[in-house]
Amino acid sequence: MNETTRIPSHVAIIMDGNGRWARRRGKERYEGHMAGMDALRATVRNAAEYGVGYLTVYAFSTENWGRPQHEVDALMHLICKGVEMETPALAEQGVRVLILGDKSRFSPEVLDALDRIENRTAQGKRMTLILALNYSSRNEIAAAARKLARKAAAGEIDPDQITEQSFGEALYTAGIPDPDLVIRTSGEYRLSNFLLWQASYAEFYFTDTLWPDFDKAEFDKAMREYASRDRRYGLVKSEPEGQTAPQDGKA
Repeated sequence: MNETTRIPSHVAIIMDGNGRWARRRGKERYEGHMAGMDALRATVRNAAEYGVGYLTVYAFSTENWGRPQHEVDALMHLICKGVEMETPALAEQGVRVLILGDKSRFSPEVLDALDRIENRTAQGKRMTLILALNYSSRNEIAAAARKLARKAAAGEIDPDQITEQSFGEALYTAGIPDPDLVIRTSGEYRLSNFLLWQASYAEFYFTDTLWPDFDKAEFDKAMREYASRDRRYGLVKSEPEGQTAPQDGKA
């Protein structure tokens, strides 16, 4: 892709399809999640090579606690194992890792692993990898509302002065640019409680490819599609000289 200005600064991915990938191959769901780790490793590398500044991946939602306990336990083990395996390589690549979500429900072992990967990669300047873990966008928005309400009740802020910017600064993602591109794999067409506020003007790319099969060729397709989009942010596209906009009110 030659137009570097068309590279998204922030890509967010809903990594869907691990279970179906495993089932179609007669494997355990855990094996699907392991294969998904391989896809994530490759995607981090591909995104960094493109020059993406932020990559956010939906790794574990608050709803995922409702899965069978053995699968939840396996996922928690995979998080710890993934930290141990991937931290050195991420630090070497200059990738900083941040955790997005409510950490309060995680075990001490998982919390230690998450703190370790954040601390050991903190100096990374090439790209920021954001892992959405125990994340719920609705919970995030509600928490931000409560935070601002407490400040208003204490007289620290005027409720009438709350803006989109100040509300955004109360979210988990304060200081992180909104995603330019949201990718969802596996053929589903929904956000599933992921970055509802932040994705207001993001471009969406949906693919039938299951997450473990999301390789460099698939990532390239998403990036080419993004480069072809006309992002107007609710505005009207400027018409070329000599052309006029339609007069029937249609955009």
